[in-house]
Amino acid sequence: MTAEQVLSKLETLGSDQIKKILMKHGAKEPLFGVKVEDLKKVQKEIKEDTQSIAMELYNSGNADAMYLAGLMANGAKMTEKELQHWVNNANSPSLSEYTVPWVTAENPKGWAIALKWIDSKKELVAAAGWNTLSGILSLRPDAELDIENIRRLMDRVKDEIQTAPNRVKYTMNGFIIAAGSYVAALTAESIQLGRMIGVISVDMNGTACKVPFSPDYILKVKEKGVIGKKKKTVKC
Repeated sequence: MTAEQVLSKLETLGSDQIKKILMKHGAKEPLFGVKVEDLKKVQKEIKEDTQSIAMELYNSGNADAMYLAGLMANGAKMTEKELQHWVNNANSPSLSEYTVPWVTAENPKGWAIALKWIDSKKELVAAAGWNTLSGILSLRPDAELDIENIRRLMDRVKDEIQTAPNRVKYTMNGFIIAAGSYVAALTAESIQLGRMIGVISVDMNGTACKVPFSPDYILKVKEKGVIGKKKKTVKC
């Protein structure tokens, strides 16, 4: 299956109802309005040359195809230039906070790249950076993480989150949750910091989405007995 054939397939799977929902959550035209479960079915049909097809799909500019590209691509094989291209062209939260961080978190240079992105004046780029850092915390063994560096980033969140741009607020809050949930040495500190920060107000554009209160979220993870349990992938 070629990238062109994939796009044709996605067009047949799109619906106006899903398109409206996705756009309510920030997706931009062009898009067909394809359910994620259907994107995953298409992904299973693509047997060969998945990496190059993923690159073509992302470059298509179609939001559905770009999301699918993130599910398909192996971020470890992408160059820093390619990752930068992806973040520069991520024009919605679903791409900047999911698709781009998915592949960047898989890359050996992902942490360094994300640290550059969180300094960006562009809201979606900075949000991509914070979610990439969260993804890395959830994937990499603690022995490969710089705990003191993570603590410094937590302090930065404490100092900046209340005045940060909307989507940066949301992903900074997610970073505190990730630190407390996936790095056992930081669980108590993350809960304490979350209480100091308090409830975060983020404009969710009238959707039913909620901003989790980080201490409560981390404590639920603790109650389940899975603090520090790493993921195999952040893609979903």
